[in-house]
Amino acid sequence: MSRPDPDIEVALAAWEQWCELLKRLGGDVVAPPYPAHDGGGLEMLEHLVDNVVAFGAWEVLHADPTRPMFSRQNDLITQWGGPNADNVYRHARIEPGRRYRIHGNMHGCDDFILALRAGFMHNDVWGTKATVTASELGLSRHDDFEILLGGNDPGAVAIPDGVLSASIREYYFEWTADEPAFVTIECLDPEPAPVLDGATFAERVSRAGMQMTDSIERWNAYMVVNRAERTDNTYTNRTLEVSKGLSMARYEFCFWDLAPDQALIVTADVPEARYWGVQLYMMGTFELVDFYGCISSRNQTQTQVSADGTVRYVVSAADPGVANWLDTTGRQTGLCTLRWFWPTGERAMAPTTEVVALDEVASSLPDDHPMVTPAERSAELAARQAHLRHRFRT
Repeated sequence: MSRPDPDIEVALAAWEQWCELLKRLGGDVVAPPYPAHDGGGLEMLEHLVDNVVAFGAWEVLHADPTRPMFSRQNDLITQWGGPNADNVYRHARIEPGRRYRIHGNMHGCDDFILALRAGFMHNDVWGTKATVTASELGLSRHDDFEILLGGNDPGAVAIPDGVLSASIREYYFEWTADEPAFVTIECLDPEPAPVLDGATFAERVSRAGMQMTDSIERWNAYMVVNRAERTDNTYTNRTLEVSKGLSMARYEFCFWDLAPDQALIVTADVPEARYWGVQLYMMGTFELVDFYGCISSRNQTQTQVSADGTVRYVVSAADPGVANWLDTTGRQTGLCTLRWFWPTGERAMAPTTEVVALDEVASSLPDDHPMVTPAERSAELAARQAHLRHRFRT
């Protein structure tokens, strides 16, 4: 009888632990403290699959910093952690002490943020160690670019200790059906292809399980805790700046709780910022409310400003026939996030809210607030979908 292969035994033990973890999480996410309404358990199970795809790929298949490739996450398929509907997110494995070259073309991308990160926000250790933006580099649509990381070449971005990834957030302000950006990365200090052994495979699978567990458990807890600290249908007017996140980012949060015949009117100032908007998120998963099938987000190019200089968004399950509507897709509860990035002055969005009957929305808005016909709404959604098909094509 041949001896068991120790590599295979170690790898299989890790695989069996992974399968047991999936079984446990499957039972966990369909019970409290995870949401039971608005799709509840089925959406949580689908979210579990999202995390399997995202972090299985990241920790097992994108684990070698000498052979980095960008992994796209938080797209139309895999989401976690409150993604921005105006972004494409890419992550590549890097490490201090090596040199890398990032190359690409902006095409229809308006800006990007390259962040050197010590981990994701749901990890015990995380943080943004350095950032570079396309606008800082003087880049515009359709420009080529090259960025060097590490080493002593002129203009190279230093890789601080503790950095695990180079993450790029591409920003698309104009949702038109244009070519999206392309980005590649190469390690300038290559090594021979590593030989996979059982211990390495087991470690990678274990890390994938940790990432998946942290993401699912901590983002649900984040939503539960933040809602408990606030009053539904109101903003706190305490602008949030994430201390270890992006220095140019500002946020305001409001959890809605609406009956089918109610609407939430959000009135906000136009902030002194290059980029701003509003987005709706699901409870539990912290995924975007279906931003392909409906209009659940609006940035400054998709928002009509009132004559008095303020912005009025209407959050509801049914279309009230007015500009700046955000579709909850029938969800009783969720998170309505305002964000403004790259501030150019002190003026924040400073939102206020009012809950009104759905049939009183038009009369609750200024006389000059535009009405929108069903045909116009359909055309708006079709244009957004055409853009998203381009942005997230394979």
